[in-house]
Amino acid sequence: MKIICIVGATGTGKNEWALNLAQIFKGEIINFDSRQIYKDFPIITAQPTEEDTKICDHHLYGFLDLEQTLSAGEFAELAEKKIKEVEKRGHIPIVVGGTGLYLRAILYGLAPIPKVPKEIREQVIMEYKKNGPEKMYKILKKIDPEYAKKIHPRDRQRITRAIEVYLSTKKPLSWYHKSFPTTKPKYSYLKLGIWVEKQKLEKKLALRIYKMLDSGGIEEVKRGWEKHPKISSPVWTSIGCKELLNYIHGRCSLQEATEKWLKNTKAYAKRQITWFKKEQDIIWFTYEGLKQAQNKVERFLNED
Repeated sequence: MKIICIVGATGTGKNEWALNLAQIFKGEIINFDSRQIYKDFPIITAQPTEEDTKICDHHLYGFLDLEQTLSAGEFAELAEKKIKEVEKRGHIPIVVGGTGLYLRAILYGLAPIPKVPKEIREQVIMEYKKNGPEKMYKILKKIDPEYAKKIHPRDRQRITRAIEVYLSTKKPLSWYHKSFPTTKPKYSYLKLGIWVEKQKLEKKLALRIYKMLDSGGIEEVKRGWEKHPKISSPVWTSIGCKELLNYIHGRCSLQEATEKWLKNTKAYAKRQITWFKKEQDIIWFTYEGLKQAQNKVERFLNED
């Protein structure tokens, strides 16, 4: 089975490329972004518009309740099911997103980590609520410094996951990753990366934020908080959501919230670029190189 993967930092134009390739090669788009899976925030998380979904079918966007979490392994199982469904329809699966771990899980699977008992998981979540991200990240750095270096200090889902695995198995998460290397992919794939020069990307990110505000981003966050007024919900760690929530609660001005939003988005894009730069099998293009990418896809699909 062949699949097309489109990767890159946030704001580089991955979705536009995916729509173009889907039209040309009879494809369906499957998300692998860890924030676009959540309901109620289509604007802030830049989910496909209604017009986009008329062009081709989209999968794994906006399906998860805000109170829920989803591990990379659990997401990969859902993605695998969708990939098979798309293939059965005679279409090309086009997986698109910026969460590198999700894509790795889709292509290679993850280490077989024993299931964490419910009581340990609940205990870690309670401690996170009580102590906050800074203290919990310090705990993670002590028990698994190698994994801590790979994630953001305020990534609630990954911090609690790593700590609960250690408490349950007495082994750090990085141990499992090293002990069970996955080298054989599940699919024949082509990875296309979109590269945008730093200054140009920063301008695009700023414009996208203002567009989100003009499209009703503040109202979306207000509705989300009214529906899910729990700061511990995973979505409230999402960039854009947390900054606008601070503005809504009167902790800062809209200008301050917007500036912080842009700063955090740029930092996130930098982390994504760092992750994908380590991948040796990505063919990189500028955003303007879509025609060359189309030719590469055509050759790939025609190969035996």
